Amino acid sequence: MSFVFEKEYGLLINGQWVSAENHAAFETHNPANNELLAMCADASALDVDKAVKAAQKAFESWSKTSPQQRAELLLKAADLIDANAAELAEIETRDNGKPLRETTLVDVPLSSDHFRYFAGCLRAEEGSAVMIDDNTLSIVLHEPIGVVGQIIPWNFPLLMAAWKIAPALAAGNTLVIKPSSTTPLSILYLGKLLNQILPPGVVNVVTGRGAQSGQAMLDHPGFSKLAFTGSTEVGYNVAKAAANRLIPATLELGGKSANIYFDDCQMDKAIEGAQIGILFNQGQVCCAGSRIFVQEGIYDKFVEKLAQAFRKVKVGDPMSMQTQMGSQINQKQLQKILKYVEIGKSEGARVLTGGEVAKVEGCEGGAFMQPTLLVDVTNDMRVAQEEIFGPVAVVIKFKNEDEVIAMANDSEYGLGGAVWTRDINRALRVAKSVRTGRMWVNTYNELPAHTPFGGYKKSGIGRETHKMMLAHYSQTKNIYISISEAKRGFF
Repeated sequence: MSFVFEKEYGLLINGQWVSAENHAAFETHNPANNELLAMCADASALDVDKAVKAAQKAFESWSKTSPQQRAELLLKAADLIDANAAELAEIETRDNGKPLRETTLVDVPLSSDHFRYFAGCLRAEEGSAVMIDDNTLSIVLHEPIGVVGQIIPWNFPLLMAAWKIAPALAAGNTLVIKPSSTTPLSILYLGKLLNQILPPGVVNVVTGRGAQSGQAMLDHPGFSKLAFTGSTEVGYNVAKAAANRLIPATLELGGKSANIYFDDCQMDKAIEGAQIGILFNQGQVCCAGSRIFVQEGIYDKFVEKLAQAFRKVKVGDPMSMQTQMGSQINQKQLQKILKYVEIGKSEGARVLTGGEVAKVEGCEGGAFMQPTLLVDVTNDMRVAQEEIFGPVAVVIKFKNEDEVIAMANDSEYGLGGAVWTRDINRALRVAKSVRTGRMWVNTYNELPAHTPFGGYKKSGIGRETHKMMLAHYSQTKNIYISISEAKRGFF
């Protein structure tokens, strides 16, 4: 049976579902067919303030819960996600346009795993105590930072929410989370699940347009930390807001990642890796392998095989488990992608395959794009430097290791990347030399909970998905103890 959406969704504030101020609301649509899914509350600055105050009140008691108590609740949250996996997968697919096989196999199970992972980290986490000398003991403790404001993008709503909520709760914080107004439904459903097990006010969900509710979160003085995933452009505003209040911010931003193929790569696996790098989630991935560098010895063969593989990709109804690529997030994004294809052509690039809107039977109102390869590209072209955020990869030929490292690093971004080779020494040299937060070796777009993820340069500040996040969501306290009975002798 297909999931039945509620006609209207409110805000989750202090454990209660409430309407926005003046009952303001906005629509959310299925990008694959433009179907109206639901009306969602459009939060005002006053609504955000209510959510922050609820989180502040809840922090008084939640911050004092034991690590064991918090771990048990995180495990319950994971169980609830798994028990509602089919519903969450369908909600995400219908609200976002990504294929059901991706939400079923990736987004939902990885989300629950993040809660389990941080539950485990929490039980194993320790402070430290050291004798500085015979008379001095230093104790290091980690304490909750306070109320956290979290803003989630539209490309991975549920998973990005899990990335942020799980460590924040594990560290003893309360939070106000705002999903993108384009894709609010999976986080609202997650809020309903969490509301079954968490005390009121620990997790508050506010929905609304970025210009209003998002800005209200940036402006609110009640947050002790901000966490944002999204575009580099908006990331600047989040960083400025945090700096103005002298609070930390975690920023996971844009990318233009290098996917590097040497002559000795395992060809079939490498071809699939290039597809996963740029076609997963319709290329709407911040760490997408959008710059494909191919060594000259295999260039012609590789490009031919890759083009053939691109043409075989099934673009279709996201609700079909046979669909490999679904809809872009909306028509605006589709037009942006098409514009970049034209920019590439004007710069001298050639469309080897794709480059046009994809027609999908039964989804005439959708925003579908063909998998696209641009060749005859140089690294200084706009299509090689600017984030397109769609299923468009540029292919660039290189001669040797030094040349490709230089080209990979010739970017204002540094989020992801990969190197494909059977030579482990070369793999490690290249992985260490590329200025980016993550380098995969002979794989791409694997995002498990226990590996740190984040960017260099304009790709962000801080990391996600690793136990170090507990420190990022904590304050460090030192208790310095003299056990000597004698005076120091200064006075």
